[in-house]
Amino acid sequence: MKVLIALTYYQPHKSGLTVYAVRQARALAELGHEVTVLTSQYDRSLPTSEISDGVKVIRVPVSFRLSKGVVMPRMPLKAWQLIGDVDVVNLHVPQMDAALLALLSKLRKKPVMLTYHCDLQMPMGWFNQVAGWAANLANRIAAALADVIVHNTRDFAEHSPFLQRYLDKLTVIQPPIIGTPVEDSDLDTFRRKYDIKPGRRIIGMVARLATEKGVEYLVQAMPKVLETQPDAQVIFVGEYLHVFGEQAYREKLLPLIDALGDHWTFLGVVSEADKSAFYHVCDVLVLPSINSTESFGMVQVEALTCGTPVVATDLPGVRQPVCTTGLGRIVPVMDAPALGEAILKLLESGIRVDPENIRAITAHYAPQTVAEAYDALYRKLTEAHG
Repeated sequence: MKVLIALTYYQPHKSGLTVYAVRQARALAELGHEVTVLTSQYDRSLPTSEISDGVKVIRVPVSFRLSKGVVMPRMPLKAWQLIGDVDVVNLHVPQMDAALLALLSKLRKKPVMLTYHCDLQMPMGWFNQVAGWAANLANRIAAALADVIVHNTRDFAEHSPFLQRYLDKLTVIQPPIIGTPVEDSDLDTFRRKYDIKPGRRIIGMVARLATEKGVEYLVQAMPKVLETQPDAQVIFVGEYLHVFGEQAYREKLLPLIDALGDHWTFLGVVSEADKSAFYHVCDVLVLPSINSTESFGMVQVEALTCGTPVVATDLPGVRQPVCTTGLGRIVPVMDAPALGEAILKLLESGIRVDPENIRAITAHYAPQTVAEAYDALYRKLTEAHG
């Protein structure tokens, strides 16, 4: 089957949405599908066409940016050509081109699937708000035209102001997540590379340094944690220097983080091998997100597959991995004292995820499992369209 996956950003751009799409596309190609990704050439140094891991990637040049979105005048023609040659169109939203792509797909009589990732919340400022309004309008039009909408959990969908309107179209498919085993030697190498002292209790966080991630609540929780666990150290993995639209947030937080001294370490963006080692080194992973721009949090499942329990906030969708496995704790949103207490409980218990649970979680979220669910849905759609 020929599948067109369309989204604004694709690798090498890093976000939860792009990681999902990359894993989905690769796994579908491994199943034998002919997969094409239509995306933006957000960086002019990237090729406009390439084959990556069995997936054909087509990048459309960007004329200018509109807040977090991009404007691509050549998109309609390129999309019209590609849509005509595929069996099904899979749009990943939010994206500003979603309405156009859904409409073109309908004109070419092709089934349309929306993979909906999260509700859109824009930074302050009239320009960002206008861009957000335009993107939300595009998403609504695309959802109205779509034959089916995929999301990670029904929990999030039922609480989402956007998805509530389309529950009759909803199909739940879990996100594709890879659990990577590591050797003891890899862990030793990781500790030496990043100067992690023996005996320290490691509290991990994987995110961008962005407002919706709730980093300040972990910062505020640390004094309480340090009273009982004076050797505790936060290790933050992810972009923290150049996050678009988050400069003011970073400037507000850095003095508070600096006051924690060596109890807080930024690693920045690391390789997949180092990230797997990081998860194994952590005693607990924290996901203190504060709003519905976080709809699941794949990093917590990645941590669970490496044996590390999780503290997550009580957000629809985000709470599901801990609620369904029992391997961690759920805390109220924006509640630093509760976050600190939950971290301490897990550190004091010394609990790790047992091998049987690791195997079950890894199999459930494996990209191949997710691709097979998409494959069944694609076939159902194409059969319905004749």
